[in-house]
Amino acid sequence: MSLYGAVPIPLQNLACSWAGYRRSRLRFTRHFHETLAAWERSLHAPLAELHAIQWRRLAELIAHARAHVPYYRGLAPPAERGEPRQAIERTLAGIAPLERATYRERSEEFLARNLPRRKLLRGKTSGTTGSALPLYWTREALAEEFASFWRGRRSAGVALSDASLTFNGQTIVPVAQAEPPFWRHNAWNRQTLFSLYHMSPSWLPAYVEAIHATPADFAQGYPSSLHLAARALLDAGRPLPRGRLKAVFTSSESLLAFQRDTIEAGFGAPVHDRYGVSEFCVSMTQCRAQRLHVDMEFGIVEVVPEERGPGWVRGPLLVTGFANRATPLLRYRVGDVGTRSELPCECGRAGDVFLDVDGRIEDYVALPDGRWVGRLDHVFKAQLEVAEAQILQETARAIEVRVVRRPGYDEASERALLAEFRSRLGDEIEIELCYVDQIARDPNGKFRAVKSKVGKLPR
Repeated sequence: MSLYGAVPIPLQNLACSWAGYRRSRLRFTRHFHETLAAWERSLHAPLAELHAIQWRRLAELIAHARAHVPYYRGLAPPAERGEPRQAIERTLAGIAPLERATYRERSEEFLARNLPRRKLLRGKTSGTTGSALPLYWTREALAEEFASFWRGRRSAGVALSDASLTFNGQTIVPVAQAEPPFWRHNAWNRQTLFSLYHMSPSWLPAYVEAIHATPADFAQGYPSSLHLAARALLDAGRPLPRGRLKAVFTSSESLLAFQRDTIEAGFGAPVHDRYGVSEFCVSMTQCRAQRLHVDMEFGIVEVVPEERGPGWVRGPLLVTGFANRATPLLRYRVGDVGTRSELPCECGRAGDVFLDVDGRIEDYVALPDGRWVGRLDHVFKAQLEVAEAQILQETARAIEVRVVRRPGYDEASERALLAEFRSRLGDEIEIELCYVDQIARDPNGKFRAVKSKVGKLPR
């Protein structure tokens, strides 16, 4: 970021465009287009056909894992061929759930030995628990991940070539910049990237002007940041005209009802939510009835029942992703809780459908200059020596970061962690690192990465 931040804005735009070109080469491959075409054909397939697709992909994945993945060498073979749904249930019943801690401590055992590591894509989980996990993906897995959510986008009338307003977590504007523009342009993807780290009351009017002045067909990003932008549009009395944008796509955070209402009013377009994870093992896309449909061609989602009601069951999710042969994850406890409907969806689409999925609903971090910053998981993305972390805030002048260290955490780790915070929050706020043995959960058992008395979600 230091070199990027030192060059003029036109060169920063060029760098964003170059990065967009490189990402597109990885994502929108021949496999992507073939997969997207196939999944668009199966979007409204009957349930029996979807289960047949799942059974075929599950059997292939287990055969691959048994042959090439050390952790799964002792895995039982798939159930004998039969009715696909029953075969799936019998097969999964013989596989113990996979805990995140197991994957963390034994991640090398999950790497497929028949795939050269140099050809794999490497990344990390988003770190929403303050605990990033190392990941490896095949190029085919990346293509299928993007096919899953582009099927949803195309269903909403959006094309790959359409222009977008993006409110995601990239640090595309130097945090020290004190005047507009607080956005950059990726010409390759016709994308305008807005900084999440400059959304103060004094600067939000500039965002309003830019949103109105920028040609775009849809908006996308974190619900917390889109909500702030939409609120600014409404407060200024300048919501986008209804129909100017085709849709708004949210992901990466839990979308709250009041956020949806504000975003739709401010941007003048319907909101379509999506649930996915960095491990590329689950995808759910929202229909017009505001239900989350499991993209069953991409994976299987199970619910461990903890609550039941008329027509629904709720509990932790176990997910099995078909796409990633590099590190197969079978019955992976992803850490989120969902409510699955046991009734057909009124939209008419067959398959597994969820009423909601509770990711992690976070507060904002409020800064001394009035800015509010949400979704700070990127701070922990590269911090593999951090087991868990939580941000606590009593006043806008300071934050306390509680850190559970892993073996290997040292002074260099501390400097790197502080540098990540400073790159997003600037130098005015005080940051205190507090090392603890464990971080308490909320009464409902959930982990909250940010707990702020001054950054509560505005309604």
